[in-house]
Amino acid sequence: MTIPTQLVLQAFLGEATRERYGSDIGAEAGLPSGTVHPILARLEGIGWLESRWEDIDPRAAGRPARRYYRLTESGAVSAPTALARAHRPRRPFAVPLPASGEA
Repeated sequence: MTIPTQLVLQAFLGEATRERYGSDIGAEAGLPSGTVHPILARLEGIGWLESRWEDIDPRAAGRPARRYYRLTESGAVSAPTALARAHRPRRPFAVPLPASGEA
C-alpha cells in the first residue's frame, strides 16, 4: 500500500462516520487533488468507500457541487488491518548464498 493511500485512509479513520470531500482530505493528508482523487476512486472501487454528490445549486453556492465520500462498513473493518500490515516490518528474502569458490 502506498504512503499516499495510507494517508487518505488515516484521514477517514480519524472520524469514521464523517463524510469528506476530496480537497478536504487532501488538505488533511498533505496531498494534491491529482493524487487524492485516483485513490478515492480505487477505494470506492474495492468497496471501502461510498460517495454521493452534494445537492446544491452551483451558481447560488458560487462553487461546483462536491462529491462526498465516507467509509463503508467493509472499509471501516478492512482499512485498519491493511494499515497495520503496511506498517509491519518486512522480512528480508531468504536467499541462499553460493558456496565459497562458486559463481
